Amino acid sequence: MSEAVLDIDGAVAVITLSRPEHRNAFSGQMGAEWAEAYRRCDADDRVRAVVVTGAAAGRAFCAGADLGRGPGTFEIQDRATFSAQAIGTPAWVVRKPVIAAINGHAVGIGLSLAMQCDLRFVAEDAKLAFAHVRRGVLPDASAHWTVVRAIGLARAADLLLTGRTFSGREAAELGLVNRALPADEVLPAALACAADIAANTAPVSVALSKRALWQAASGLTAAEVGQVETDMHHVVMGQPDSIEGVMAFLEKRPPRWQGRVSEEWPDGL
Repeated sequence: MSEAVLDIDGAVAVITLSRPEHRNAFSGQMGAEWAEAYRRCDADDRVRAVVVTGAAAGRAFCAGADLGRGPGTFEIQDRATFSAQAIGTPAWVVRKPVIAAINGHAVGIGLSLAMQCDLRFVAEDAKLAFAHVRRGVLPDASAHWTVVRAIGLARAADLLLTGRTFSGREAAELGLVNRALPADEVLPAALACAADIAANTAPVSVALSKRALWQAASGLTAAEVGQVETDMHHVVMGQPDSIEGVMAFLEKRPPRWQGRVSEEWPDGL
């Protein structure tokens, strides 16, 4: 049975973490299927936005590592094959916006992987924690980078070094997530956001802007970001979608986008 179920409905893809009997605890199978779902969404020009959520709405988004192996949960791994990245395709490389609909508790690696998404909506009463240090390991999936870039070093240290539990409401106050909502509103809000992106934004423009955002977060100077933006403008200027965006606005009608990320993505990015 699949543990990361991909469903594509029109221009919006939904990836559902599906181990509800284990509160969607992360497993090797889930990681492999999750990465494959991201790869499929990235390659499919029909997909304009991706939503990641958890089965058993209101109970859990992802409860962290599966601790069912007890003392063997974090046993020694092969240095040649083990990666703390957890999934082979992180959300930031997907050339479509990825929205985490954190509809329940998100702990450990579940929260680390949500931090790789571009937008995060969370249940107000969800329990969140980078609990790794309370289990004898440490945060993973590049959390030491994604959390710092989201909320700064001091607040990141508070969450990562203590492993304390905090609410979805506090996560929004800290700036860790975009919005905190009642649990039953999280997925609808994420889907509405995805649908808005799919209908009203140009595919190649969004893909390039996303890449620029993540490149800028890696430590580029303002001048370097300016050069990235300049180079990316040369990709989109004069193309059909740069004409369509203007004309749709002037004619007060929905845009009819033609751009295809798979065909127009510049070499080297």
